[in-house]
Amino acid sequence: MRVKILLAYLSVFLIWGSTYLAIRVGVQEISPALFAGLRFTVAGGILLLYGMLTRRPIPHSPREILTHAAIGAFLLVGGNGLVTWSEQWVHSGLAAVIIATVPLFMSSLDSLIPGGKRLSLTGWIGILIGFGGVVVLVSPTLGLTTGEAINPGGIVGLIVASFFWSVGSLYSKRKAQGGDVFMSAALQMLFGGLVLLGIALSGSGITLAGVTSKGFLALLYLIVFGSIIGFTSYAYLLRHVPPAKASTYAYVNPVVAVLLGAFLLDEPLELRTILATAVILSGVAIVQKARMH
Repeated sequence: MRVKILLAYLSVFLIWGSTYLAIRVGVQEISPALFAGLRFTVAGGILLLYGMLTRRPIPHSPREILTHAAIGAFLLVGGNGLVTWSEQWVHSGLAAVIIATVPLFMSSLDSLIPGGKRLSLTGWIGILIGFGGVVVLVSPTLGLTTGEAINPGGIVGLIVASFFWSVGSLYSKRKAQGGDVFMSAALQMLFGGLVLLGIALSGSGITLAGVTSKGFLALLYLIVFGSIIGFTSYAYLLRHVPPAKASTYAYVNPVVAVLLGAFLLDEPLELRTILATAVILSGVAIVQKARMH
């Protein structure tokens, strides 16, 4: 189990850091709801087919199905769906930095839930430091850079996405501990993907006309690596480690995403971004250490 947990950590640490870049590429050619909807519907369908072929137990009771539907709504529609929407305007590196607030949300929410772990004073100081880093990141008036202003709507979308992801993770930890992790992840992705496709259908419609090979490759990468491998690994971690520890992937993702965005997409690597990254990661590190006492 230790080896599996380690591999799951490595998966979400490294792969999810690169998914921000793939999302940024994809939403330039495909509408966000359609892009995310195709990603999760196809990935969920492949996992479900795999489970049927290998005779894995599929959740079938109404209660189990509703639980996985709720998790899919929180994590993939409210969480990843908003990330995909926000990356129309926010660079991939900045998006990953803001999503690094997930451990802050998760730790504070966990302390408020009956039976959850309470944060020490040190932990709350870490939360304040982390959110201070977000303020540094989104404020265009600090005079730390002369670069382009950051879109406020995209920033708000990412912060709300972090909240939804945290709620969904905590709910999953408490309500979805039984059954096969592959089939659980498949149902969550299928439900989330179908809801996102419904949103796309009611909005800009479902069309892939004019999509280049770059857009399709970004979608394929997210289906295989970001969803089938990455999301399933995260679901496995939620089964076997505390939510606050599972969420530490968000500490490494910004570094991976910022470097990839700078080197592959020529995205700006500005002083404000670097300073905010240091402040946010310092805050979440303090929270993580405080929870271990």
